[in-house]
Amino acid sequence: MRNSQEDHTNRTQSSNTQHKTVLITGCSSGYGLEIARYFHAQGWHVIATMRTPREGLLPVSDRIRVIALDVTKPESIRSLVDAAGPIDVLINNAGIGVVGAFEATSDSVMREVFETNTFGVMAMVQAFVPQFRARRAGVFVNVTSSVTLAPMPLAAVYTASKTAIEGFTASLRHEMEHFGVRVKLVEPGYCPDTQFANNGGSRMAGLIPEPYQPFAAPIFEAFATPGAVTHPEDVAAVAWMAANDRSERLRFAAGPDAVALVGAWPVR
Repeated sequence: MRNSQEDHTNRTQSSNTQHKTVLITGCSSGYGLEIARYFHAQGWHVIATMRTPREGLLPVSDRIRVIALDVTKPESIRSLVDAAGPIDVLINNAGIGVVGAFEATSDSVMREVFETNTFGVMAMVQAFVPQFRARRAGVFVNVTSSVTLAPMPLAAVYTASKTAIEGFTASLRHEMEHFGVRVKLVEPGYCPDTQFANNGGSRMAGLIPEPYQPFAAPIFEAFATPGAVTHPEDVAAVAWMAANDRSERLRFAAGPDAVALVGAWPVR
């Protein structure tokens, strides 16, 4: 039987959770949408951002706000900071993908990928550091990819954009620890359930030129029949774990395939 002290502690923890706020980027589909749903189900206030807000994606709730955000536009980020107010956790999930031969990848595509996946994350972190530092509290959770865990073919540009955030986050952690702010990485595996391919269709057109087709064919066949894969629910649960983790752990693999890669590549 629980005693009165245990009851009081549980009520306090529940109350604290209900008043916490998480801001998540890239919530129109995939990981971001599921992360928003997950945190809301745990009693948190959720600020879900997306470039083009749409109704009906998330539950109708006074604990959910949907705000427009383009992480590549400084004025959009400034407006978001003003509209959001104080938050407890920032989850940088927004990202775009590209698969193809590096030789065929144009400079404009490379820059587009880095603007969102790398510079967009950095800009978001920089925008919220002042309030976290002033309060000496807060958590940054940066979502990267399992391509940072082991080299993958036909993903050089995408891997570079995500690996840059791995290095950025690992270094940033040292600065933020001084102010009591936590910094975490979530590394999802391959997730066929997301809109990764559909959203990047035009970006990836023509990126497998004829000389590369014999090399690429078996790779795409393997993508079509994967073994263990990651689901958005896996990433949401791990993002929750990372946001609430108070240890010195930095990296959190998400999904059985990502976890397997960590075991195969123990030196990270």
